[in-house]
Amino acid sequence: MSTMPDTVFGARSPEDARHLGRRRWANGVFSGLVCAAVGLALVPLVAIISYVLRQGGSVISWNFLTEPIPILSRSVGPGMGPAIVGTLVITGTATLMAVPLGILAAVYLNEYGRKNRLATVIRTMADVMTGVPSIVMGLFIYTIWVLHYGLSGFAGALALACLMLPIVIRSTEEILRLVPAGLREASLALGASRARTILTVVLPAAIPGITSGALLAVARAAGETAPLLFTVGASRTTNWHAFSGANTALSTQIFRNAQLPFVGAQQRAWGAALTLIVLVVVLTILARIVTKRFSVPLR
Repeated sequence: MSTMPDTVFGARSPEDARHLGRRRWANGVFSGLVCAAVGLALVPLVAIISYVLRQGGSVISWNFLTEPIPILSRSVGPGMGPAIVGTLVITGTATLMAVPLGILAAVYLNEYGRKNRLATVIRTMADVMTGVPSIVMGLFIYTIWVLHYGLSGFAGALALACLMLPIVIRSTEEILRLVPAGLREASLALGASRARTILTVVLPAAIPGITSGALLAVARAAGETAPLLFTVGASRTTNWHAFSGANTALSTQIFRNAQLPFVGAQQRAWGAALTLIVLVVVLTILARIVTKRFSVPLR
């Protein structure tokens, strides 16, 4: 047996050392390129967040978060309380509709339907819905709901749910595919039914990924403006009822106030933008905490 000392990762010949050296060099180059790409992607993100903080940070106060929206747009001062409540009500209602339905659809596609005709139709429709402009979805809900039942937070939630649903379906299906087949087979071999296997084995193992997809859908819904312009109307007072009366949201207030030439309106637009960013971040952190508490690690 050769007693030549190892030079590079245990290489026993100059040829092996050269090969491993080239691999290390290539790995370092591509790792550097990946880090550079991440840095480039962070530049606009940091720039946008810092600019919004600079513009809206001075506006944020307790009165801004709780007081009604001023009647006169040119007025300087608070608040955005009704828009914050409206965002929570509308987005929360849309989440309650889209996320459970999207998860159930994804479970059917991956665990039952696979490649049958109905599953193919559902996947195709989900892909088509992903590309539908949000304003078209708002006009659709306006036609089938608002013209018959009037403006309400629920109408806006329906429009947002239609936008969230395909994201939840496709992301959840991809995550369920990553769950090892051995987990399913072990559960079935122990006598558990397929439904029980899905509920107690597959879904707990996929919870982190499912949560990520749901948060992506919620973040998109919270920032949508076009669908709400046709469905929720405009309200300057707090409305906790999703099914009755006009409502408002942070996104629509940003859209309306940013167009006005008045200093007070533009300040409220920047404050609403910062509030919306913070709201999405807080919801993401809370969801991550809950997910970590109930997730089951894959072994």
